[in-house]
Amino acid sequence: MIITLKKTAPEQEVNHLIHNLEDHGLTITRIVGQNYDVFGLVGDTASIDERSILANPIVYNVQRVAQPYKLANRMFHPEDTIVDVCGIPIGGKKIIMIAGPCAVEGEQAICSTAGKVLEAGADMLRGGAYKPRTSPYSFQGMGSAGIEALKKAKEQTGLPIVTELMSIDKLDEFVENVDVIQIGARNMQNFDLLKAVGRTNKPVLLKRGLANTIEEWIMAAEYIMSEGNPNVIFCERGIRTFEKYTRNTLDLAVIPIIKERTHLPIIIDPSHATGDWKLVEAQALAAIAAGADGLIIEVHEDPAHAWSDGAQSLKPDKYAQLIQKARAIASVVGRTL
Repeated sequence: MIITLKKTAPEQEVNHLIHNLEDHGLTITRIVGQNYDVFGLVGDTASIDERSILANPIVYNVQRVAQPYKLANRMFHPEDTIVDVCGIPIGGKKIIMIAGPCAVEGEQAICSTAGKVLEAGADMLRGGAYKPRTSPYSFQGMGSAGIEALKKAKEQTGLPIVTELMSIDKLDEFVENVDVIQIGARNMQNFDLLKAVGRTNKPVLLKRGLANTIEEWIMAAEYIMSEGNPNVIFCERGIRTFEKYTRNTLDLAVIPIIKERTHLPIIIDPSHATGDWKLVEAQALAAIAAGADGLIIEVHEDPAHAWSDGAQSLKPDKYAQLIQKARAIASVVGRTL
């Protein structure tokens, strides 16, 4: 249930209403807006008579929420959420560009790539230190050494670090050293992991699962937010379908759906969606036209010899060309890059 209060409501009367609702065993979350304050009621609201609440002179509107997600629901939070990453806003007018290799391959390599994507126009650096792979015999990442290499690249370029967390036991390392914690597709419904990152205040990049519905994806965000962390960024990376011409099927329809149903920002990963560098640019430009708040793209200086996912990685010069085209599309839809 969503209760919208008049902005002129006296604080004493607001607190009285809160106490009455809490007596029904409900958890109340208050969002302060420019024109209205909003209460989100989480719990069993069956015994609540909305007409009696609406009769209260400080209440502007009462609305029941049909969807199972509350905190992520735009009804609960009508204004867009802007997630701040080291002073860089995700979800505002500017479209955020995140780039880097699939896997960190050493300090020299990541620092070199970081410098080139920065020169091209990237805002943040991605790179996998811990790698979830389909095969146990594939490269699993450099681990802590990869985190240290990312930190060195950040020292040299100033680019905030985005990298994937796979297990709770590494959480302290990520909280200390990483700017955006990525939850990968395979862990989208690892609920203990979601709750653990929810107990931090770190921005969380939540990738959609391999075959998950949009509602399941939003509910995963709800897990994070229910623990107190509102800094969630959705990331669409394609879903598994019967189609074999691409690695996954990129669902660009999720952009307007997520923006209609939730207040959280959404970025697109055209690299994992297509699995083919030749298709990345077209999907990236389409995502910007559809309203995406950012792109996360794999860039490697020598894709033919990449330790992971070279086939979907752009070379730095191709990435720079993509950004130039992306700026033109962004201007058409009233955004900046």
